Amino acid sequence: MRMAGKHAGSISPTDLRRQPAYTLAEAARYARVPQSTLRHWVTGRSDQSMGRPQRSEPLISMDDPSGRYLSFLNLVEAHILNSIRRQHGVSLYKVRQALDYVKDTFQVARPLIAEAFQTDGVDLFVERFDELINASRKGQAAMKEILKIYLQRIERDPSGLPICLYPFTRESNLGPVTDSAPRVVVISPSVSFGRPSIAGTGIPVAAIYERYKAGDSILDLMQDFRLETSEVEEAIRSQAA
Repeated sequence: MRMAGKHAGSISPTDLRRQPAYTLAEAARYARVPQSTLRHWVTGRSDQSMGRPQRSEPLISMDDPSGRYLSFLNLVEAHILNSIRRQHGVSLYKVRQALDYVKDTFQVARPLIAEAFQTDGVDLFVERFDELINASRKGQAAMKEILKIYLQRIERDPSGLPICLYPFTRESNLGPVTDSAPRVVVISPSVSFGRPSIAGTGIPVAAIYERYKAGDSILDLMQDFRLETSEVEEAIRSQAA
């Protein structure tokens, strides 16, 4: 069965979402992924899967022709891949096989950011992933739940493509994630040059954090930026983590 899905192939190369925007270090921080892990995702690496060394293709194809910067769409892909990393420590080769299965089924170039992946694609991915890693039924349910939580933090345009991401700002890389995590900080390529900002305001969280480090009190920051206590505290927390 083949199903149609909206995908990044229809986005113009000049679209802001495909423009080089984030260094590897910045993208790793925003996606809450170790920098070394993200480097492997965008460059590929040697893999010992199936008992023999082989070179894994990148899981994330960088939109920057020079291979130096990640685009907003690349950042969203890293965000979703992180949900997979949390549940199972498997090789890039096996993840690639599962993604290729979904890619072929939906006939999309980049399944992780396709709208179809958010619906039937997750079930197909976990089904194929299960065959590769022999996960238990319990493991299937846990992976689906984590993927769902991560995907719900992405807003899409009418064509089904990502327009903004609400990154996690509190938990550690290995800690649990919940659907109740705050959505105070947002990343959008059309706001604050794609840097994290306070949702609905466009105020860069870095500006708040720098003033806090310089000695300004939370009350001062609330008054100057006209923000709520929770917004100032979340901005500081997201930068300090």
